[in-house]
Amino acid sequence: MRSRSGIQGVASSPILVGAVTVLVVIIAVFLAYNANNGLPFVSTYNLKAQVPNANALVKGNEIRIGGTLVGTVRAVVPVQLEDGRTAAELSLSLEKSAEPLPVDSTIMIRPKSALGLKFLQITPGDSSEGFAAGSTIPLKAARPEPVDIDQFFSMFDEPTRKAIRQSQAGFGTALAGRGPQLNEAFGSLRNLALVAGAPLRTLVAPSTNFAGFWRALQNLSATVAPVAQTQANLFAALDSTFGAFARVSRPYIQETISKSPPTLDAANEDLPVLRPFLHNSERFFTALKPGAKALGDTSPVIAASLHAGVPVLNASPVLNNQLEPTAQALLDFQEAPGVIPGLELLTDTNRTLDPALRFITPAQTQCSYFTLVFRNLALSTGGGNDYGHWLNAFTFAPPTGANNEGSPAAAPANGPEPANHLHYNPFPNTGAPGQTNGCEAGNEKYAKGETVIGPAAEVWGTNTTKAEEE
Repeated sequence: MRSRSGIQGVASSPILVGAVTVLVVIIAVFLAYNANNGLPFVSTYNLKAQVPNANALVKGNEIRIGGTLVGTVRAVVPVQLEDGRTAAELSLSLEKSAEPLPVDSTIMIRPKSALGLKFLQITPGDSSEGFAAGSTIPLKAARPEPVDIDQFFSMFDEPTRKAIRQSQAGFGTALAGRGPQLNEAFGSLRNLALVAGAPLRTLVAPSTNFAGFWRALQNLSATVAPVAQTQANLFAALDSTFGAFARVSRPYIQETISKSPPTLDAANEDLPVLRPFLHNSERFFTALKPGAKALGDTSPVIAASLHAGVPVLNASPVLNNQLEPTAQALLDFQEAPGVIPGLELLTDTNRTLDPALRFITPAQTQCSYFTLVFRNLALSTGGGNDYGHWLNAFTFAPPTGANNEGSPAAAPANGPEPANHLHYNPFPNTGAPGQTNGCEAGNEKYAKGETVIGPAAEVWGTNTTKAEEE
């Protein structure tokens, strides 16, 4: 009875009930105010982290791992690094469940909403070693901050918006009234895809060294980087060139475009016939590779030639006016009597020369004999010393004996001196039809004390200097 009476006494006291209520409210407000800093009397796993730029990350922002809230940011202060740069240091209060955080973990400041609210995302690593409480996550663990929506839209400044409007107006003008042509182009894409399969397979084949083309393009870009100003001047000159083209765009260039479809149809018929020529051109350009490499030394001359060509292009309308009568004259010549029979005779001549060309061609394509002749001729007349060129400075003493090279001969030289023996091969093997592969001329071993007419008994190899370089 006393206990119940005591409870009734407390409940019946308004002052005591009011005091308890105020105390509960104060405790609730205190807990709500300090909720961002963690609940009192709850142990936490405290770390510090360095980031290049806090960028609107403030005290009380959330820390998340895999989207789950694991702590809050307690403080953000600027710090100066050893190299003089300024960074931000974050004080992190994490739940004990996150301890220990692997040392290879990464951090990233990410936006939580479009209004600018941020949070710190931690991506744990897989290291067996973790950060001890109070440690600092180094700056190298920070990852770039994602681009905010305001940063994205800030790139559309006034010059950019003006350029976009001009581009849209230009594209609209370019496409206006060309619907049928676009439809026809789209319809032709299917045929293009079917026909382009074989060339593309050839292009990416290992034998074409397509990857080498891109490496060469990279080297070319590195080479032209020091002449960027020259390239800028080139584009300025091109502006003048295209301005000249604009003045003759109608009717000359317009007529050229309108007559291009029949020209393309004719090209589709002729290109299969030209395929052997293109194949041989590939070999030809391979042989021109050293010359193309030497173009680096002549680029200033080429640049000067391009500058000098601008007045010529400005005067090109006069030439264009003369092209149409010339083309008409060519058409009249084509239709003249005797032209077709003449072309047929030329075709027969080519067929007649074909076996001889097949026999002679490997001497250059496989052995580079013609290239070597001109190279050696250039070296003999271009190199030398103070006494003259090698061709003038060197003298050769012929061997002694009957029928030697220094006097008229009635028969091949055949001794008695060991050096007085003729070695002559009138038809060396070059890989021509009916011959074995190999470049025999220039590779024959000298048989001392023997006269050899025809193929040598032994050769040093089957390649010329050019073939070995390749």
